[in-house]
Amino acid sequence: MDEEGRWQTCHLLDLPWEDVLVPHILSYLPLQHIVSLQRVSKQFHSLVQVYLANCRTFNFSTIGPCIPKEAFCAMLKDNKVLQNLSLQNCSDWVTDKELLPVIGQNQHLHRVDMSGCASLTRHSLVAVSLSCTHLQNLGLAHCDWVDCLSLRSLADHCGGLRSIDLTACRQLKDDAICYLAKKCSELKSLSLAVNANITDESVEEVAKNCRGLEQLDLTGCLRVRNQSIRTLAEYCPKLQSLRVNHCHNVTESSLDPLRKRNVVIDVEPPLPRALVLLQDMLGFAPFINLQI
Repeated sequence: MDEEGRWQTCHLLDLPWEDVLVPHILSYLPLQHIVSLQRVSKQFHSLVQVYLANCRTFNFSTIGPCIPKEAFCAMLKDNKVLQNLSLQNCSDWVTDKELLPVIGQNQHLHRVDMSGCASLTRHSLVAVSLSCTHLQNLGLAHCDWVDCLSLRSLADHCGGLRSIDLTACRQLKDDAICYLAKKCSELKSLSLAVNANITDESVEEVAKNCRGLEQLDLTGCLRVRNQSIRTLAEYCPKLQSLRVNHCHNVTESSLDPLRKRNVVIDVEPPLPRALVLLQDMLGFAPFINLQI
């Protein structure tokens, strides 16, 4: 009976925190639930602090718009083992002041996503490049503050980069992209979308230096032409996906060899596209003998 009574008085917090509660329970809870849990009691608050200090992944994309920047700083102030950090949807409040201390004390970051964080500056990217030399994945989509000098710093210090999203980083020009390609030859995924400064020079340099490239997004790169797409087909045998929508100077003559290799391209071949337009006009699909 004594033993039965002892088990009846056992509470959740009596379990080992770092060996049981943190890795096997808290690690499966959404971040917003973790934040709420620390309000239950002083003990739960202490437990959450242990979890936050040992957490290797922080994804603020779902709670970014509603989290105060003071809470962000408090959650990460003791963490020095962070590997993945996503700041999507935090553009309303995250600045260099909040981010730089986190970057400075987490030198093992492998993945950082700052996409859309319009209030950051080039200083944050330079800090990432200097502190996180093992970085593999970086998201900078719609970060207008990314310039050629900060991208060069990244290329100089993060040569093992595997994936980078530079969508709508409109300050960047060919020279910066070519430098990145030469320094980060292990790139597998690259987005240069929505940048009118990008020309064939960038695409050809990427193709010749990053021969393991698997995904390339050139959407809206109006100055890219067939010549660089042919170079891409020649030098990148592992290419799996190519996006060239709104690249009006890229035609089927350069895309066809890639289609034959089963590369996924976001632009339909001319004939199927014409049939779809004709069907929309006529209201039915006409029969066309393709063997004529």
